[in-house]
Amino acid sequence: MKLKGMVSVVTGAGSGIGRAVANGLSAEGSRVVLVDIDQTKVETAAAAISSQGGDARAFKADVADPASVANLHTFVREQLGPLNILVNNAAIQVNKKIEDTTPEEWNRQMAVNVGGVFLCSREFLPDLRQTRGVIINMSSVNGFFVEPYCAGYCATKGAILAFTKALAIDHGREGIRVHAICPGYINAGLAEGYFESQPDPSKAREEAGSLHALGRIGQPEEVARAAAFLASGDASFMTGSALVVDGGFSAGLPPK
Repeated sequence: MKLKGMVSVVTGAGSGIGRAVANGLSAEGSRVVLVDIDQTKVETAAAAISSQGGDARAFKADVADPASVANLHTFVREQLGPLNILVNNAAIQVNKKIEDTTPEEWNRQMAVNVGGVFLCSREFLPDLRQTRGVIINMSSVNGFFVEPYCAGYCATKGAILAFTKALAIDHGREGIRVHAICPGYINAGLAEGYFESQPDPSKAREEAGSLHALGRIGQPEEVARAAAFLASGDASFMTGSALVVDGGFSAGLPPK
């Protein structure tokens, strides 16, 4: 177990990629605090890990709210001690053109996707300095290139890439490593919501899969394995980088 005895926090862990990442970190021996704005989902996800013998706690929090994030920090310190691994995964997506996006939708997307990464990183930096820990920020291939009807989402994912590099530069000499993961289409979470909103969800999944060189969309467990690697000592000389987990989506045109 590569993460035995470590303490991890995963935001947006009630479902999708976040839940899979929490499972993966637990499987490697980490004690995990699962965080989500949906209390029922996060309690269910934590209970599932505990039923498999893992040490998992659920905490309801809004990562866009400084007071909520401060309460999360207090909970983690009191329950488990200083943090080793922070996974900033919580995000929302508005599938609209800019002229159809309300200021409230834009601001909330920025507050959760970018502000949540800022607030959680800022709050836990003293712990991570103490433990020489790791931050993993969930970006996207949309941080490199954009797709139609999600300008705001793409803007947040590009910002996360820049923020990751800034954190890595500012805190590398303190022993803190900072990574970004950039998934392609994953069969969970935000992508799943997009597929289900389409007139023909099965066709939408098939079309999305055809964009990837491997001819399919990914599974959340495949992103979780990347997160466990980055959190471990196997990635000890990696920081400030973006690990692409996208089945070749960003490599270029898919094969015919």
